[in-house]
Amino acid sequence: MIEKLQKKYALSQQGAKDLIKGCIACAFQNLSFMFPVGLLYYLVGDLMDEGVHGDRKIFYIVGCLIALALIMLTTWFQYNATYFATYIESGVRRITLAEKLRKLPLSFFGKKDLADLTSTIMADCAFLETAFSHFIPELAGSIVSTVLVAVSLFFFDWRMALAALWVLPVAFAIVGFSSKVQQKLNKRQMDAKMACADGIQECIETVRDLKANNAENIYLSKLDKKIKAVEKRAIATELGTAVFVVSASMLLKLGIATVALVGSMLLIEGSLDILTFFMFLLVASRLYDPFQAALQNLAAIISAKTNVSRMNEILHHPVQGGEDALSNKGCDIVFDHVGFAYNSGETVLEDVSFTAKQGEVTALVGPSGGGKTTVSRLAARFWDINQGKITVGGMDVSKIDPETLMSLYSIVFQDVTLFNNTIMENIRIGRKDATDEEVLAAARLANCDEFAEKLPKQWNSMIGENGCELSGGERQRISIARAFLKDAPIILLDEATASLDVENETLIQSALSRLIKDKTVLVIAHRMRTVAGADKIVVLSQGRVAEQGIPEELYQKNGIYSRMVRLQTESQNWTLESV
Repeated sequence: MIEKLQKKYALSQQGAKDLIKGCIACAFQNLSFMFPVGLLYYLVGDLMDEGVHGDRKIFYIVGCLIALALIMLTTWFQYNATYFATYIESGVRRITLAEKLRKLPLSFFGKKDLADLTSTIMADCAFLETAFSHFIPELAGSIVSTVLVAVSLFFFDWRMALAALWVLPVAFAIVGFSSKVQQKLNKRQMDAKMACADGIQECIETVRDLKANNAENIYLSKLDKKIKAVEKRAIATELGTAVFVVSASMLLKLGIATVALVGSMLLIEGSLDILTFFMFLLVASRLYDPFQAALQNLAAIISAKTNVSRMNEILHHPVQGGEDALSNKGCDIVFDHVGFAYNSGETVLEDVSFTAKQGEVTALVGPSGGGKTTVSRLAARFWDINQGKITVGGMDVSKIDPETLMSLYSIVFQDVTLFNNTIMENIRIGRKDATDEEVLAAARLANCDEFAEKLPKQWNSMIGENGCELSGGERQRISIARAFLKDAPIILLDEATASLDVENETLIQSALSRLIKDKTVLVIAHRMRTVAGADKIVVLSQGRVAEQGIPEELYQKNGIYSRMVRLQTESQNWTLESV
């Protein structure tokens, strides 16, 4: 049962155990509310016979105190078993999702956007927090307590029991059979929410471009439609749920009517005494209240399946595993007949073979879309290949745990990601246990001191979200400083100077020259002058290795590489002229 609950509701093992405890606690709490009904039944019986005297008064006083204590005790137990346990499980669930995301291949993130994943970790977890503290335990508790009370009613009079209980399975079935309809409505509502969240996020991220092109009104009008679509779907979902829940709740009210009707007929016939009739009326008035709330809970639980499936999509996604120990001998990177596709049927690389030797600079060049960036990502096992083999020092990268493998790599991306923290801490990302002296040494090697020491707080200056307080060149130098600090034997450079001015490009190139010394270097380049001094060039075109060799040899072949060199040389002579 524990495993089934874990899978069904995306719970931890302890969370599944706590859910069972919560259900039991709710059942006991509901049963405790029936205790005063029993006292009232006996009190009415005494009043009808001889009245309440002497010891019977003490009995009812003590009984009331016991009932009060029992209700308080079961309520305390229920509160701790549901709310407190749920809050703990909610934290565990978010951490589990975050840990799982850390181990997933980048292919998963290529199919998901930030708004979707954020919604899963925050909004879906919050909804399930409510479900596990209110809906599921109360539903299970009401079912258990109702079944126990129902069984006891048959011992008093089976005819009156049927009159009181027939509405329960019918009402439950009405809501239960609406499962597919509600899931479809919730799926559409969730899709509308995600489309709206994506639109809002995109609007915030692209506001500069929208303003520059006077496209704000057009975009906001489309965003307004998405917001209205969320409202429309929310109303439709609520209406779809209400149709079934309200119908079932109205049906429950018939239970009291049938108890009164059948009881009256049996009283007239003389086959039922007035005290039993009164007792059934009391029980019926109390019996339907928790079950009416349970029907609403059942609808909410059905709705929660959409949220659970979104979390399970993350939790059940295959992870990239492998050995925790490195076995490479040296750091030569070898691509051996590698084939790769991001999606089925969309080939990106086909039969790619080359070697990037340690101590040399291997440059990847070629037309856009040729597969250069993909090759560099595959070398670091950001994705797993479909065919062939990639080795580092003879070690198959697909058999090594990604985090362990990453200890061999320092990567400098073209698009730098920085955190809203100090310059010092942003560089320390390269190696978290580094001392301040080591961080400063790496920063100076990357020429970061040229700008950092001019700031008011120098190295302890906050740089804003994604380094918004810094220029592009300054941000890039922080990225290079991270690589210096990590000091890994393999360097991956993704056109680190493509969008920089001449002065920053010169500073960064001098920093890179120090960084790549005696290491295996794989560099992606679009400017041919950047790779003129490379030891080896691999030309990628349409997912294949079109040419490879030293720059001088490739230039003499008059192929793709020589054509790219000539075109860029010609473009340097281009000037802007008025007509």
